[in-house]
Amino acid sequence: MKPQECINAIKSGEMNENFKAVYVTDEAVELQKERYIETIEEFISLFGDDRDIIVTSAPGRTEVCGNHTDHNNGKVLAASINLDAIAVCAISNENTVRVKSKGHAMNVVDITKLLPDESEFGRSTAMVRGVVSKIKDMGYKIGGFDAVTTSDVMGGSGLSSSAAFEVLLGTTVSYLFNDGKIDPVDIAKVAQYSENVFFGKPCGLLDQMASSVGTFVTIDFKSTENPVINKVAYDFSKSGHSLCIVDTGGNHSDLTEDYAAVRSEMESVAKAMGKNVLREIDFEDFKNAVPELTQKVNDRALLRAYHFYNENLRVEKAVNALENDDFDTFKEVILDSGKSSYMLNQNVYSPSNATEQKLSLALCVTEDLLKDKGAFRVHGGGFAGTIQAFVPNEILDTYKTEMEKIFGKGSCHVLIIRPVGGTRVL
Repeated sequence: MKPQECINAIKSGEMNENFKAVYVTDEAVELQKERYIETIEEFISLFGDDRDIIVTSAPGRTEVCGNHTDHNNGKVLAASINLDAIAVCAISNENTVRVKSKGHAMNVVDITKLLPDESEFGRSTAMVRGVVSKIKDMGYKIGGFDAVTTSDVMGGSGLSSSAAFEVLLGTTVSYLFNDGKIDPVDIAKVAQYSENVFFGKPCGLLDQMASSVGTFVTIDFKSTENPVINKVAYDFSKSGHSLCIVDTGGNHSDLTEDYAAVRSEMESVAKAMGKNVLREIDFEDFKNAVPELTQKVNDRALLRAYHFYNENLRVEKAVNALENDDFDTFKEVILDSGKSSYMLNQNVYSPSNATEQKLSLALCVTEDLLKDKGAFRVHGGGFAGTIQAFVPNEILDTYKTEMEKIFGKGSCHVLIIRPVGGTRVL
């Protein structure tokens, strides 16, 4: 379908079912139409109206349970959300990939030159090159194409805007050149490879996997080479709750040491017991070793180890609750996860700046507003940034209003769990 034909089809309602399969509600469908039309019009202005196009989408993600467990080969429950990155794209007759993202310069990649380039580290061009390179190495078809992208996944929010962009690129190559047959798990691995090797940023597989696979997904990182990934069959739209991510506006600067300490302290416990990561040690063996470990590692490391082991158990319990349509038990697990992150993992505020506790304040106010009717916890890496809350729909407006009085207009983002991951929409 040519770009203008696609615009006409959107305006006429012909594409409503396509949109609804991704964005769920009629209200969301109407909101997406203008965004899609604007992006297609931008494609026309840059690349013309003479080629058939497709439109692909990849969502942001939220960590639901499993806080700071993946780096010690633990278990995580994550989910895709309705905020996403979209791409309007068409095959070209050149050996060049051109990707123009809203608000950014054009990325141009020669697909005959697909080796990592340190001068591109930290730039989105490197992500494009890395995705195309890895897909080619896996034996799939590649080719030149032009794309215009836009994203409403907020950067710095813990919703993984970079993973959404990488998965979007992999999904686009899958549908343009491989009939959409590249497995979502493989696309996630492609995205991670691109970020590690071409972009120059070490990262795990959680963000990319949740974006690519979609809906609730549980990941067991016991084998980092071959993690066990399973979708969780649960229709969040029937829960009677909305997922809120509250941006507290905390300062993310100078937190690298805080993040690194969580991992290094957990690993210090493992190394004191002759292993590399906590997952290699049985929980009971760890507990039996605590008396002697107090002489080998610091106290916080032991607390964080307790958090790790019990958080893995909570992931299992949360998955079981969702699969049995028991949302009340699920909420109890989320509350326990939040308490453990606060008390044991201690990643709700930075010890180097103990008087700045915006996450703590957000959690305190949330507890008061929900009054045992919802669930809440720190979101993502912690120390600053965002909290997560599952809010009953009947008090959603009140919750949003009261949180934004404190943290600013637009700080409370009301989300839904998206039923699909990386996909072709049009």
